[in-house]
Amino acid sequence: MTAPPALSPYPRPGPDPYSHQPSLRQQSSQQPHPRQSPPHQSYSRRAAGPVRRPFRPARRSFLALTGAAALAAGCGRAVGGDRRTDTVRYQGWGGQVTPPELAADLGYLDGVKLEWVGNTISGPQDIQTAATGEIDVGGAFNGAVVKLAASGAPVTAVVSYYGTDALSYNSFFAAADGDLRTARDLRGEKVGVNTLGGHAEAVLDLYLRKHGLSSDEADDVQALVVPPVSTEQALRQGRIGVASLSGVLRDKARERGGLRELFNDYRLLGAFSAGTYVIADRFLERNPDTAASFVTGVARAVEWSRATPRAEVVDRMTAIVARRKRNEQAEPLRYWRSYGVAGPGGRIAEKELAFWADWLADRGEIERDAVRVAGIYTNEFNGYRRARSSRTGRAER
Repeated sequence: MTAPPALSPYPRPGPDPYSHQPSLRQQSSQQPHPRQSPPHQSYSRRAAGPVRRPFRPARRSFLALTGAAALAAGCGRAVGGDRRTDTVRYQGWGGQVTPPELAADLGYLDGVKLEWVGNTISGPQDIQTAATGEIDVGGAFNGAVVKLAASGAPVTAVVSYYGTDALSYNSFFAAADGDLRTARDLRGEKVGVNTLGGHAEAVLDLYLRKHGLSSDEADDVQALVVPPVSTEQALRQGRIGVASLSGVLRDKARERGGLRELFNDYRLLGAFSAGTYVIADRFLERNPDTAASFVTGVARAVEWSRATPRAEVVDRMTAIVARRKRNEQAEPLRYWRSYGVAGPGGRIAEKELAFWADWLADRGEIERDAVRVAGIYTNEFNGYRRARSSRTGRAER
């Protein structure tokens, strides 16, 4: 894997940008901890969130999110919105172990229970479901998170849970013996992605724009939803010209040969946290203790996966999948490499949302002043801190 380009919007690894920030426990002498004083901060978008303005219709349907999600959440009538609970409802991903699931198995959730309600293959669908209150937490690509917030949904991003690095990245493949070699060759072609409005479609658009395609020319490249397990087959059968693949699907496709990687998001953008978990503001206000335990547990699980030998992580994930009996295959887990999260403990850096907010505004997907990025995320509930004990060398809570 070659190094990312120097013009990446994300800086190369350097000093920990969060090392100067005290943990929640360190802050307790300065301000109330969310466990102790739920009303200490309102998460209402009216108080601290983005400026809500109608946005003009987009040129394309990219990142189209249902108005029903924002309406239901905004009216304060989301399913389960009034409940106080120590249980967090969520959707999983088949054949994968998400950071919350790993955190639960490691005993990092501090008494909070997870309630699995089914699986998803779409980040935008997941966060819409969280906005309506049908689940308590949902995760998606940060562009989709920004778009949902700009539409008026009162949700807050609380922790990064996936990203792109040298081990975990999204590749775009074409047939090795075909004519598709450059961005301009993709005009008139279909590109298979797992969902519209997600990470793959956004990276595709950035690739086209970086290589000089105009908006009209980029519109000639059609992102087509293909189930991830069928994307490689669709490419080999000629039903699509390019396949977006990641993780086990990417690695197995590469093993079988006959494909050429056109580009990947790591070479295009460098290492960055790409997606965050969001929680409805109403849930944060009513259940700050549950939120703090959940977010901190996820943060610790991300760091455990980073510090633990890969074989041990894979063995633990495999055991989790075997125990939960969801009629899924554990074999793909042997290809797991990394969650790809950039910041320590999944702490959110404002640039990780601002980059996509600017990009959406440039495309006409949102008004430039439709969202105040500082108002749609918080690290307040994240109790993980980078500092290490001089005696144990272990990261502390």
